[in-house]
Amino acid sequence: MSAGVPHNTMNPKEYRLPTNVQPTHYDLAIRTDLEKLKFDGFVVVHLDVKADASSIVFNTSQLQLGELTVSSPTLQQPEVYPASTLKIDQIQERAALALSSAMPAGSKAQLKVSFAGELSDSMMGYYRAAWEHEGKTKHYSLTQFQPTAARHAFPCWDEPLLKATFSITLISRDNTVALSNMPAVAENKYDPNAEYKGGVISWLTSKLSAVPKTDGPWKITEFAMTPPMSTYVVAFANGPFVYLESSYKSPLSGATRPLRIYTTPDLIHQAQFALDVKRDVLPHYEQVFDIEYPLPKLDTLAVTDFDAGAMENWGLITGRTSGPQEVGSTNEEICCCQPEPRSGAHVLRFGNVTTMKWWDNLYLNEGFASLMGEVIILDKIFPEWKVHAAFLSNHLSEALSLDAKLSSHPIEVDCPDANMINQIFDSLSYSKAASVLRMLSRYVGEEDFLKGVSMYLKEHRFGNTVTNDLWKGIGKATGVDISKVMHKWVGKMGFPVVTVAETKDGIHVRQDRFLETGPAPPEHNETLWTIPLSLLTVSADGDAVVDTKIVLSGREKSISLDTNKPFKINAGTTGVYRVLYSTERLDKIAEEAAKANSIFSLEDRMGLLMDAPALAQAGYVKTSSSLSLVNKLREETEFLNSMADSLEAVMSTWWEHTDIKDKLDIFGRKLFVPIVKRLGYNYPEGESVDDSLLRTKAVTVAALAGDDDSIQELRSRFAHFMKTSDSSQISADLERVIFRIAVKYGGRPEYDAVKAIALKPPNPSTGIAAMMGICAALSDELAEETFNYMFTEARDQDLMYIIYGFRLNDRYTKFSARKFRENFDVFVERSGNFGLAYLVQYSHDILSTQEDYEEIAQFFKTKDTSKFSMALQQTYDSILARAAWIERSTADVSEWLDSEAAKE
Repeated sequence: MSAGVPHNTMNPKEYRLPTNVQPTHYDLAIRTDLEKLKFDGFVVVHLDVKADASSIVFNTSQLQLGELTVSSPTLQQPEVYPASTLKIDQIQERAALALSSAMPAGSKAQLKVSFAGELSDSMMGYYRAAWEHEGKTKHYSLTQFQPTAARHAFPCWDEPLLKATFSITLISRDNTVALSNMPAVAENKYDPNAEYKGGVISWLTSKLSAVPKTDGPWKITEFAMTPPMSTYVVAFANGPFVYLESSYKSPLSGATRPLRIYTTPDLIHQAQFALDVKRDVLPHYEQVFDIEYPLPKLDTLAVTDFDAGAMENWGLITGRTSGPQEVGSTNEEICCCQPEPRSGAHVLRFGNVTTMKWWDNLYLNEGFASLMGEVIILDKIFPEWKVHAAFLSNHLSEALSLDAKLSSHPIEVDCPDANMINQIFDSLSYSKAASVLRMLSRYVGEEDFLKGVSMYLKEHRFGNTVTNDLWKGIGKATGVDISKVMHKWVGKMGFPVVTVAETKDGIHVRQDRFLETGPAPPEHNETLWTIPLSLLTVSADGDAVVDTKIVLSGREKSISLDTNKPFKINAGTTGVYRVLYSTERLDKIAEEAAKANSIFSLEDRMGLLMDAPALAQAGYVKTSSSLSLVNKLREETEFLNSMADSLEAVMSTWWEHTDIKDKLDIFGRKLFVPIVKRLGYNYPEGESVDDSLLRTKAVTVAALAGDDDSIQELRSRFAHFMKTSDSSQISADLERVIFRIAVKYGGRPEYDAVKAIALKPPNPSTGIAAMMGICAALSDELAEETFNYMFTEARDQDLMYIIYGFRLNDRYTKFSARKFRENFDVFVERSGNFGLAYLVQYSHDILSTQEDYEEIAQFFKTKDTSKFSMALQQTYDSILARAAWIERSTADVSEWLDSEAAKE
């Protein structure tokens, strides 16, 4: 295993809880005080003693524990232990209670313990989020437990395998709303000034610290018991929430279930679209898997402070208020709630119905959630969004980019501690996993694939599984040995490049591991994947024919076909590999792809554009051939992201080489300005998704490439806003580029105007655009002011937008990286479970010289990098790969651009 990827040599007993005592049910009561920003509670954990136990070991972290009581039929009376008797392991975040007498195997027990904690702004565990109301900062509370933070909220057995049922009670101030996984079944007023004798209120409050008599009124909300589930999907929240409501009717049972989306009053008007998507998604999920959604309700809570994009807690999805998904919609109603549409399609997700036994199988949750939620289900609801094409840009491209590094990791990766678990929430667990499952679905046929998944879910309903359980389910439905096909795709890091050589009888194909640094040396080229080749050929009638059953499982293979007709490997770009053709063959494919009625699909064309710069960076082909391919496909009218991304891959590498950057800008204007002139800057109602996406991309690239007309148009729209406060000329689709252009070519007035939007945005999407926009300033004073804003006024979850904004500003890219290192401790303190790794990458992996690498490596040698070691090594690899590409290809790129310019 390569450097930067920890290999687990620990015995699982060292990092997993003992299994001799296991929870079956939790009675959990939490009291939330949003004025004092504190919580306290108690939990009664019902236990099964699987083997003789002389101690009870459970997870806890950052909680003040009270006395512990152990009850059991094997004990004559309950035993009470002071918290001081606990043996605490701070590293593994667990506590061990030594018992005065052992509990025999087969017995039952109860553990009762009270606890208290702070509602911090850490964005993990049970924490506080802020919102503005009438000029004042107010707070609400919510949970984010995935992967290992339930232990920050209550003592528990915080591992996915140790499922239990939960009966949750929330005690909160009377003017707030309490939410949890299940519906509320009772709500009672609680007045600290009143006397309660007997009953649930008296019993509950006797277990908690006293509330001042004058500190009321309060209420107690009891929720229905959950199905068996893992602690990481337990959820509760408390705050001044309002909601929109809808419902759906189950196509399987006819039952009607309520659906709500909650948020703070200032954002609720933007939530309707998210609610509509959820309503449409659920019936499709039930039909596809023949499994009814098992809970009586589904709520979504859209929040302002959230470290992850979204969290699919069962019955209570939570997620960040964020920008519109790139689906061609100009409807600003999407802006409020990032949990939809993507996470809205996760609601019957595999992690809730059937959960991985341990985090090394995280992809069983997240890979499937991405594939189902963003492609298969969403395609049924919004076919005009071209979700298969979007998947290539959003997932496959990201996965291949990361997996081409020696510092990659397998989809299934050892996870011996919380630091490692947090790091695998990356493009491999999500995007590569979704991509290999999409490849499998195409290979065996989507209908049989989904039938097999349904069988798997039903067999392991409410249980825990490993990879092979899924392969068995799909194998039963397809008759294919799925484990043999898929084992190396999930168990080995990397992916292949398939080299296609033409022979007199057809083609000869060969697989080798693909690395961004060039052909893999023997020690890194041992894996042979089972590769579905998906060979596209042309029938006698001129129609495309795709053979999905041809497989390359050895190193090489010969295939008979007529090479005088068009053909292509990896039809539809469904395979997780790159394809290397001869220059002559690639030219022929490009010529066919450029035709208006080409046999090559949109996804085929995108695949060509994705492979080209990657093959060039690795030295398989000249970089000029990548630029030439982009030039040949310049008349593309659908989903231009891949063409722009292919060009961006080159531009973002040579960003410090002013002469080449200027020539690339000229080339960019040549490609995109004609599209801007054709489509204009306005978004007419009812236009096609393609035109909407095309306009946004074309205007953005043209303006950032220095097109005078585009720059003046965008500046004039912002000037109108500054003069009149009328934002109607700034469409949601163009906000980001308008703010950047206004700040870049403006001065203090434009900067102040955009910063004011960032401080008090009309919606979250506009706020993100403004934060990125102020990073475009070309003044040292304003760059420093932006960093000061980030440290003093930006939310923790928004740090990454500002860092990324500086990444896009060539003048201050290195300034930003240096400032990050100078303030490293601040960023560590303000980053949640997942944020720090992204901040390290966004601030540094755009750098491109050996000197950059040495300076950064020297800095991090003295730092604790355990929370982002994988991201750091990947950043090093990116810098060195860029440096090698520049050294290899600068002359080639410059000569090609000069020759193109001479043709004008």
